[in-house]
Amino acid sequence: MSRNLKVGIFVTLAILTTTFTFYFWQIFKTPNIQADKQNSFVLLIPQKASYQSVLDSLNKHEVITDQISFRFLAKFLDYPENVKPGRYVLKPNTSNYQAVKKLVSGEQDAVKLTFNNIRLKEDLITRIGTRFEFGEDNFRKALNDPEVCRKYGMDTLTIVSMFLPNTYDVYWNTGTEKFLDRMHSEYKKYWTDDKLAKAKEIGLTPIQVSILASIVEEEQARKVDERPRVAGLYMNRLNASMPLQADPTIKFALQDFGIKRILNEQLRVKSPYNTYVNIGLPPGPIRVADLKSMDAVLNYDKHDYLYMCAKADLSGYHAFAKTYADHLNNARMYQAELNRLKIMK
Repeated sequence: MSRNLKVGIFVTLAILTTTFTFYFWQIFKTPNIQADKQNSFVLLIPQKASYQSVLDSLNKHEVITDQISFRFLAKFLDYPENVKPGRYVLKPNTSNYQAVKKLVSGEQDAVKLTFNNIRLKEDLITRIGTRFEFGEDNFRKALNDPEVCRKYGMDTLTIVSMFLPNTYDVYWNTGTEKFLDRMHSEYKKYWTDDKLAKAKEIGLTPIQVSILASIVEEEQARKVDERPRVAGLYMNRLNASMPLQADPTIKFALQDFGIKRILNEQLRVKSPYNTYVNIGLPPGPIRVADLKSMDAVLNYDKHDYLYMCAKADLSGYHAFAKTYADHLNNARMYQAELNRLKIMK
């Protein structure tokens, strides 16, 4: 073989090696996922999903720029045989290797679940069920199943007490039972020995604390600093075996939360949640109470107030009274202001 031929072969091999090296570098390292885009793409892979269904989802949303290179690397890394369910966040300008490695390893991204300001169980079901693979229907079925609720020491009316408003990291494909177990675990973390001792000291169970906290929060949602005083008033009434006479329970019984002025005929609504008729706490919370409301009950203000009504200045605070005569005077001023503003219902 002549020297020139050897040199030619060497140069050709060097060119081919460089070319293939560059090509493989491009396949592995060049941005190919959400290329030149501003937002991440959230890929949801259900249980038993196929490789083709993953590709269909990526293609439908135009996530991949170069299909050939992605498929090549996916096959090279055995992804078609190792599809793992979950929620995967694919950031802009991610390379094939970064994306496929994440999918193959099952390195999914948790849902950052935040829920607060929830009144009804159905609101809770919608807020949470739509965020996870188990969906609204399965979640609703679980929360309305007496056996499921009994597992956590609650019933279908009190089960919402278990959900403490906060932010939680939860995997999208977590099953309904595991999700409920997680919420129960967070609930037990809140109920430390110290808090359990406080509840026992004031004569309430943890569930009763949640129920009263829900009433306190509905009564005073805007002015958090007044919640311990409101809680103290309701505790005084409970201890005196007086009806709570909490207007928010009337709204809950009527399922009409837009009422601004409770009328006498509404106070006669037949419902276990009517605290004008029934003495003691209602059978369940009237909203998902937040932690500040729970703490307000556990650390309620000690005072002698038995009556309250909204202040006539409409500041959002309440006028408190020890005697019914003083309460009537406060109530007349408030009603006069409502009449002046022509707020009739």
